[in-house]
Amino acid sequence: MNKTDRLLAIVLELQRKGTFRAEDLAATFETSVRTIYRDMQALSEAGVPIVGAPGQGYSLMEGYFLPPVSFSVEEAVALLIGADLVEQAFDQNFGNSARAVQRKVESILSADVGEQASRIRSTFRLISPRANNLREQEKAHAQLLHDAIINKRKVRFRYRRGTPGKGDDRETVRDVAPYGLVLVQSSWILLAHCDLRQDIRRFRLSRMSGLIVLEDRFILPDHFHFDDYKPPDDRSLEVQIVISAAIADRVKESGYFFIEEITEHLEGFLVRLRVRQIEEILSWVLGLGADAVVLTPESLRSRMREEAKKLFERY
Repeated sequence: MNKTDRLLAIVLELQRKGTFRAEDLAATFETSVRTIYRDMQALSEAGVPIVGAPGQGYSLMEGYFLPPVSFSVEEAVALLIGADLVEQAFDQNFGNSARAVQRKVESILSADVGEQASRIRSTFRLISPRANNLREQEKAHAQLLHDAIINKRKVRFRYRRGTPGKGDDRETVRDVAPYGLVLVQSSWILLAHCDLRQDIRRFRLSRMSGLIVLEDRFILPDHFHFDDYKPPDDRSLEVQIVISAAIADRVKESGYFFIEEITEHLEGFLVRLRVRQIEEILSWVLGLGADAVVLTPESLRSRMREEAKKLFERY
């Protein structure tokens, strides 16, 4: 990034977030603190009202606003495709807002940039792999949960586990304090503090039913920061499977969540996965058919023999 672009970006960051320390700006723009000091001096000399407070950082004088800037073709395409994604994945309110953003962006583009952006955008297409009825149900849940998150209201729902827990029913009623929503591979996940488990848990919206917002309110813990939160990794069981070259591309392109590594093997490719329990991947491994051989653990090999015997008896 050259100096001119960096100066503009600094002003936009200050306008967007309010106050930045020189150290934070240096980390953001991958430069030195000394360079940031020089940039601030250059902005002040150019008439930008920069305010520096010892121990707090730099900010713009109250009331100062940078007029709208023009977009490059790549920036316009990024905004328009981003709006397409929001319209597809979010609820109707955000979908309407996304379309409004598209219209506003398109209205301020020059004829040449607009034509190029339209041509490039036409070469991209976002396709949701999920069935429409499931997507609409998730969107409805996402809208209700988003409102509850903003208003800090607890919610209640029936939740169906992907696999039966030890001694637990497959479906339970949960009262939770919703902290945030995450979109993972076209599926919405709720991050929330669960009253039943007394801990932070993740819930797939597609497995919820009977979702309602409660009158009870919650306070977000001071130590919790949604952007920084990383769930504990409790996948302690390693699985090793050898697959034939015939299905290697399909497995690689699947983006299967539990896969850790795929390496070449004398008999094809070795797939290493990490799971909490074998039930999580049993159906997936069975779907690979005779093109896959489980090496470890023995418990999964035993289950595969049991399932193969049941299939043989059925057919």
